[in-house]
This record gives sequence, structure tokens and C-alpha cells, in this order.
Amino acid sequence: MTLWVFGYGSLIWNPGFEVAERQVATMHGYHRSFCMRSIHHRGTEEDPGLVLALDADPNASCTGMAFRVAEGHEDRTLAELRERELISSAYLEATAPVKLQTGGQVESLVYIIDPDHVQYCGGLPLDEQAQIIATAVGGRGPNSEYLFNTSDHLVDLGIADAELSWLANRVREIQSS
Repeated sequence: MTLWVFGYGSLIWNPGFEVAERQVATMHGYHRSFCMRSIHHRGTEEDPGLVLALDADPNASCTGMAFRVAEGHEDRTLAELRERELISSAYLEATAPVKLQTGGQVESLVYIIDPDHVQYCGGLPLDEQAQIIATAVGGRGPNSEYLFNTSDHLVDLGIADAELSWLANRVREIQSS
């Protein structure tokens, strides 16, 4: 069984599993957004951070990275991804078609925000997002590190994301003042 995983946030720079192939890919019907309060990895219950999620929008698309899991590592990868991504059940595990930059399409495992979950916070103004990200810290480190790593890797891959670029610049301003 071939397993593809679509990454749009930290999976881009830290997949955490054996990768046989990686390609820039686009998923339609969703956009990348800091629409999930993080109470474990990049914040706490007392001081939540924000992490990226795919938020449904029929007119949007999200460009990220499609990873083909190394043969023989599919079951282990699935178990590890579920432990990492489903820690608070704010994400829904799904499969969806993603279009590879090199052509073709694959069915990919993807984690999508549950808009009915208490951690969902879609629609926060960008400056409010920046204020939260600038100071929150969780079990995997500062929220700003997560933003900077994701933004920098998207730039390295040639993937434009105006909101993430704006947020990265604004968070740096906040932290330097």
C-alpha cells in the first residue's frame, strides 16, 4: 500500500517519518490558517498558542508538500502521525486528492481542523494572531519558532503565502520591541 501524506505546516520541515519521495503539491477546497489554539505543542491550556490547520473554503487552495512514505514504514508512520496530530482531537484525519507540481494527482492523508472543536478559532485578525504567536510557548517550544520555520521553508520551496510572511515579519517586530 502506498501512503502519501500532505504537509502544510510543521510536517514540511519536520515530517518525523521515513520519506521515499517529496513533491510540492496543492490541495483544493482548503486554506492554510492559524485557526487552531495549541494547548500542547506551541502553547498551554493557560496560555494557548496558535498552530496551522487546513480550514475549509471551497474557493481556496493550499500549496504544501506531499510525502510518499518509505515502503514498509506505512503502519508505523500512521501510528506516529496519529499520536502527533490527534493529541487533542481538534484535527480530523482524512484522505483527499492533491495535485503534484510535477503533474498527476495522488490520494493523500491529511489533517483538517474540526470547526466544531473548542480549539477552533478561525477568523482571528492577523495582528491578534501575531500577538499570540509572539509570546506563547508549549511542549515543543516557542510558537514563534513554529511560525518562522514554516514561513522560511515555504519561501525556500518557492511557495508564496502572504499571510504567513506578514505574520513572520510582525512577530519579529513585536519580539524586538
